[in-house]
This record gives sequence, C-alpha cells and structure tokens, in this order.
Amino acid sequence: MARVVAQPYRSPWMTDDLDELSSLARTFFAREVTPNAERFAEQHQVDRETWLKAGAAGLLGLSVPEEFGGGGGTFAHEAVVFQEQGWAGDDALGLHIHSGIVPHYIVEFGTPEQKRRWLPKLASGEWVGAIAMTEPGTGSDLQAVRTTARRDGDDYVVNGSKTFITNATHADLVIIVCRTGAPGAKGISLLVAEVNDLPGFTRGRVLAKIGQHGQDTRELAFSDMRVPAANLLGEEGHGFGQLMEQLPQERLVVAVGAVAAAEYAVRLATAYSKEREAFGRKILDFQHTRFVLSEVSTDALAARTFLDHCITEHLAGRLDAVLASRIKYWATDVQCSVIDRCLQVFGGYGYMMEYPIARLYAAARVQKIYAGTNEIMKELISRSL
Repeated sequence: MARVVAQPYRSPWMTDDLDELSSLARTFFAREVTPNAERFAEQHQVDRETWLKAGAAGLLGLSVPEEFGGGGGTFAHEAVVFQEQGWAGDDALGLHIHSGIVPHYIVEFGTPEQKRRWLPKLASGEWVGAIAMTEPGTGSDLQAVRTTARRDGDDYVVNGSKTFITNATHADLVIIVCRTGAPGAKGISLLVAEVNDLPGFTRGRVLAKIGQHGQDTRELAFSDMRVPAANLLGEEGHGFGQLMEQLPQERLVVAVGAVAAAEYAVRLATAYSKEREAFGRKILDFQHTRFVLSEVSTDALAARTFLDHCITEHLAGRLDAVLASRIKYWATDVQCSVIDRCLQVFGGYGYMMEYPIARLYAAARVQKIYAGTNEIMKELISRSL
C-alpha cells in the first residue's frame, strides 16, 4: 500500500523552515528506505550506503552546531525527521540513536578536540554512532553495570559485554557506559571507542527480535580492549549524572516515534476501511468500524498534543525527567493500543507481514521497554508526587 499522506494538523512548534525539512525527509524515506524495507529486514540491516545518503541529504546531526559539521538547528529539526520516518513506517534506520542521542553526549560533555574529531563524521554518515548501556544482567538499572574500564597509563582497558545495541553492525563510534570506580552511581563513566579494527572489540550475533527486523541489533563484547584515556567524556565518575541529564531527550525521541507510528496506523486503517468490502458494503459503513476509527484517531490526536507540549517545553529548556517519563510511557502505551485496534480493522490481512500494519504491530512492543521500561517511568513519576 502506498504511503498515506499526513492529516491536516500542524504542530504549533512547526515553522516554514521545518515544513521544507519535512518534505525533504519524506522524499528521502520514499526514495531510499521504503522500497528497500523487505530487503533490509531480510539482511537485518540497512545498506551502509544508506547512512551516507542520509548524510548527503542533510538529515543527520541536524541539531549539532554548524562548526562541527552539523545542521546548527534545534531538537525540532530532529523531531521532524523522526516523525517523517514514523509516517513512512520505517523501523530499520537507527536515526534515533545516531542523531537523537549519540551526538548530544559529545556536544554536551566532549572537549573541543573530541567534537572536532567525531561530530563531522557522524553528521556526514561517514561514521555510524551507537551507545552501549544495557548488559545481559542489567537493563534499566544503569547503576549496576559491570563492564569495567581500568586505567593503565594513557589508556583504559575495557572488559565486559553489552546487549540489545542498535546500530551495532555498522557502528564506528560507540559510547560505552562502564565502571571506572566503586559500585554504585559514582563509579560510572562514559568512554568513547572508535571501534573499527580495534583489538579486543567483538560484534556478537545478530539478535532475532519480534519486530524491527531491518535494524541491526547485536551484542558487543570487550576483552582487554584499550581505549585512549583522552576518549573519556567529561570527568571520570560523572557518567551516571551525564546519563540522567541526557535521558529526558532520549525518552522524548522515543515518544516522537511512538506518536508518529500511531498516527500512521490510523491512516492505514482508515484508508483500508474505505477500500475493503464485506457483506456487500465498505467496512467503513459498519458502525463498529466507524466507532473504532473515531476512538483511535482521538487517542492519536491526544498523544500528538501532549507530545507537542513536551517538544515545546524541551525547546524552551524546561523538559525535566518527570515530564519526559510521562510522555514516554503514555505515548508508547497509546501506540501499542492504537496499532492493535487498527490491525483488527484489517482482519486476517492485518496478521500478514506484507501489510505495513503487521510490521507496525511487531515493532511497537519494544517501545514500552527501551529507554527505561514504562514501569521505571512510573516509578520516577511517583517520586515527584
């Protein structure tokens, strides 16, 4: 089914400049990503050239300062691309990690030399970025990471393993959450590794996921891997605080994708209900179908307006951890609920992976887990009450 055009709703934070960017991103996904979706899923990764094409189109590092090769924009520019990706139904290209998360650790905590060395390559697509937080034995509890980085002269010697790492196949630069000190939050640091041909670095097996089959998710292992001490982000032992400072944006990024996916599902179900016939009439003519579409379209619009509020707050520098937790858990809950009800409109065809609604359904479930589970989000919210 062809891409369904967006409904006539314009977020209050949009501008004419962002409208043009939205059109550019829409064209990019239609030309470079959507036609290759099945192949990307079969090979469990996008083509390496896709990253270079995204960089050449000016879609990477949009909120990175121009002096470091970025677009010099704001989070709004990133959000426009993420939502166009959601409206295209793409779950393969790991833009949310590469552009929405990794560069901002470097922008906020990197030295001028680190920024000059790493950011231009990320913005051009020459390098792909990843962040290694989760370990086989630790998920949302980042204080419990076991990967160690021991100082040895001018290097850190890193040992440990990470799992569920997005962009792990193509990653050239990996931000590693590691332990440089005693147990607990004060022993955590962030270390940046340029991993290509780096002794002691191993890319593990491709993980077989329920959905997002085109996204390269792997395990990573470090065995006496030496990383220059000059690659430490900020000060040793400050990593946990750095993570807490950046996680609100990461959770907002997740929410942007969740709302866009819910909106896309509504549009797909609405279009299908106008085409599909049952018992001699369009299924849209059945009251139940009309009521379901009324409900899900309202839920998606409510999620959109909440998201717009959070984006506006973030652009003004007011998005805190509690509000980010609220939008992350609520938007992903809405996403899963809306997509499930939209799939039902398709009947048996909704269960077929050749239909975009089926791929949306399979991809949605993890949204309630990563960037901190929704249970953790509620715990964080409850502490503010």
